Amino acid sequence: MANHKSALKRIRANNAKRLRNRFQLKTTRAFVKKLRSTTDKTEAQELYKQVSSLLDKLAKKNIIHRNKAANNKSKLAKLVNSL
Repeated sequence: MANHKSALKRIRANNAKRLRNRFQLKTTRAFVKKLRSTTDKTEAQELYKQVSSLLDKLAKKNIIHRNKAANNKSKLAKLVNSL
């Protein structure tokens, strides 16, 4: 267990950040699943805008790697265009 006051604060802060990051990642994954399951092109295009924005935000905050975000966006764009 931590002995210093600052170390205790870091533990609390890291736990809060971990929960926030996990929530954002789960939310994005749910949107991606929703986009993959849709068959309507106009709805898919609207969802794609949201999903790409969410992926960019995750990459910006280093929750996921920027290349992973780019790969996901590329695959989803292909999917939307093929509808």
